[in-house]
Amino acid sequence: MTPTDRTHRTVDVLVIGAGPAGLAVAARLAAAGVDRVEVLEREQRAGGIPRHCDHTGFGLRDLRRVMTGPDYARHLIAAAIRAGAVLRTGVTATGWAAPRTVDITGPTGLERITATAVVLATGARERPRSARLVPGTRPAGVLTTGQLQQAVHVHHQSVGHRAVIVGAERVSYSAVATLRRAGAEVAAMVTDQPRHQTHPARHLGTRLRHGVPLITDATVAELTGRERLESVRLRHRDGRTAAIGCDTVVFTGDWIPDHELARSAGIALDPGTRGPATDAEFRTGEPGVFAVGNLLHPVETADIAALDGRFAAAPVLRHLAGVPWTPGPLPVRVEAPLLWISPNRLTPDGPRPPRGRFTLRTTRFLTRPVLTVSQDGRTLHRGRLASTAAPNRPFHLPADWIAGADAHGGPVRITAD
Repeated sequence: MTPTDRTHRTVDVLVIGAGPAGLAVAARLAAAGVDRVEVLEREQRAGGIPRHCDHTGFGLRDLRRVMTGPDYARHLIAAAIRAGAVLRTGVTATGWAAPRTVDITGPTGLERITATAVVLATGARERPRSARLVPGTRPAGVLTTGQLQQAVHVHHQSVGHRAVIVGAERVSYSAVATLRRAGAEVAAMVTDQPRHQTHPARHLGTRLRHGVPLITDATVAELTGRERLESVRLRHRDGRTAAIGCDTVVFTGDWIPDHELARSAGIALDPGTRGPATDAEFRTGEPGVFAVGNLLHPVETADIAALDGRFAAAPVLRHLAGVPWTPGPLPVRVEAPLLWISPNRLTPDGPRPPRGRFTLRTTRFLTRPVLTVSQDGRTLHRGRLASTAAPNRPFHLPADWIAGADAHGGPVRITAD
């Protein structure tokens, strides 16, 4: 088939990804009067991760109420459609034919869509066992949280009788609840950190309700079993090894952005987040291409991703109105043990990030660290964090210093002491 066999259409805004961020930006743009807002989703159902998270905790920050994941997904879908956005599922963006021109494939065949603005909302995914380079056999019973939740909540499948969870962050505790609902025993949670990385109340509640032990300072050294998983061998930081008998292991967290489409467009990626480098207005280095949600900060809660979508609507509208494309020229870099910062480009005389702050991650626990912002040896900000910064949890840096940065200077650097 040649390119001439493709159906070629134009739209005002093309949103790629129908999770919370993509649905929220589409709803806001359509409600603002943008005529042709189209949302593409490669899965058969829209809604993203929340649609197979059958527990509460969704919608607090954006909707000011608490909902289950499926209810939250349905709410966002209905809002986008009600506002006038066109939502298409089972459609995959396969590449770029030109700037802001995307080739797609779906139930109706091959298409080529040109948009005035493209919003990438492709989200993030957990690293599976293969990407973590865990040795051993390749039996059944090896899952990520996403695979577990789809199996239990969407397909109503059995997931085994006794499980080990690798990870002790927020999503790991969601995996505990899913396994218990499926009738499986959770033998242990395992983390390479010295303690859990969720809120203390949630950890305590899990210990009291389900009696799940937490094994710290340990990694998975090997999986054993032929047709079905039989055990997980752990290696402790002091060199000791131990095996836990189980027929299921769930690898949780360790998120990476779904950045393949952005990368294929030649969009610059930030070395920390590994998602598109963006400024405070969600602009990438490619004119007319925006990025939102957990593609930028892997990974925040669904309501934070949805708020990203809401905030991104205003910059997209300005682009549609013909405002010149001038993304932030200054890169913002972090130094170890900090892992990444978002947004990671800035314009000194431009707007502050949404909510007036930057979001950061660290690789290890930092007790009330002092965060220092500098450029070319000049200190722009120095302040102590009010609480402990923990791996796999967000913490924030106020953005009131950005006006002091030199637009013609070197990168802005963030350190933690």
